[in-house]
Amino acid sequence: MTHKFFTVSDARIAARRRMPKIMFDYIDGAAGSEIANTQNIDQLDQIRLQPRVLVNTENPVLTKTLFNRKWNLPFGIAPMGMCDLTWPGADKMLAAAAVKHNIPLGLSTMASSNIEDTFQRAGDKAWFQLYVGQSEEIAYDMVNRAEAAGYDTLILTVDVPIVAPRPREQRNGFQAPLKIGPKQFFDFATHPQWSIKTLITGVPKIANNDNNTKFVRNESRGKVDWQFLERLRKRWQGKLIVKGVLSPEDAVRIRDSDVDGVYVSNHGGRQLDSAPAAIQMLPLIRDAVGSDYPILFDSGIRNGEAIVKALALGADFVLLGRPFLYAMGAGGDTGLNTMIDILSNQIEGTLAQLGRPDINDINSDVIIW
Repeated sequence: MTHKFFTVSDARIAARRRMPKIMFDYIDGAAGSEIANTQNIDQLDQIRLQPRVLVNTENPVLTKTLFNRKWNLPFGIAPMGMCDLTWPGADKMLAAAAVKHNIPLGLSTMASSNIEDTFQRAGDKAWFQLYVGQSEEIAYDMVNRAEAAGYDTLILTVDVPIVAPRPREQRNGFQAPLKIGPKQFFDFATHPQWSIKTLITGVPKIANNDNNTKFVRNESRGKVDWQFLERLRKRWQGKLIVKGVLSPEDAVRIRDSDVDGVYVSNHGGRQLDSAPAAIQMLPLIRDAVGSDYPILFDSGIRNGEAIVKALALGADFVLLGRPFLYAMGAGGDTGLNTMIDILSNQIEGTLAQLGRPDINDINSDVIIW
């Protein structure tokens, strides 16, 4: 049964009912006591916007240009690992939605669909997100594959030197690859819709992992340093984004390393529980890198107003993760497209209230300090 929803919160509640607990907690959980995750949302909620009146807002404009490319909406799909654990075929749904709505799709190294298949489905809407794990050789092999497939944008994620402990995953016995004991078997048995579909389509695996290399989720990824970034910049001729930045000083150095954009994020609170809320650091990073340098943003976005707030505080573009996973968990492909429409409508309504019908006219003037 597909559940109707009208907000991200609705979708989260519906997904929690429909998905096995182990899978829901994998996407919903965060590091430590989950304070960073909560702070991301709370600090965005506390920001106030200034309504204005008597402005003609009949023809809202949501199109955004990023990297010389026009997108239909000011938001896209953040790179997320193992999305098919949310609902069978999730990666395919995300690719189709990216094409339908003309929004970017970040394909994670840890995705359930491989580099080549995703580009076939999403074309130039797809960006590839790179983790560097066991060796640079494996990383460069994936970079070569992305280049050969046709990707023009690469996202290097740098805020996971090692996967942080996430207590909900530990309590549920979540592992990758998945191991099923009595507790997990009961969880799956009490969520037959997910389980039957998964049995039919096959248990999701890390699709970009070389068959000759054993995948180790918790391996160190700490070998990524400034020297690696320099080598990667020389190797990759397309657009390069560095994701997971919270320090203004790091952002400036990344800009000065000939990187095309910085991606402000605290990994949705999934890495350092004592990290600042990403929205707290966004205006500081904007001030540091200057007004013209591209900044992308995620972490804590749960509605259209939050997207507008992030744009007002310095982001050029916003990406979302969990809201799309909740939507697919609640309603599969229909849920995903519903969520994109909900967010779009919320943005239009916000722009109307602010008297700024063009998303490109949003700036810090709309914030009440």
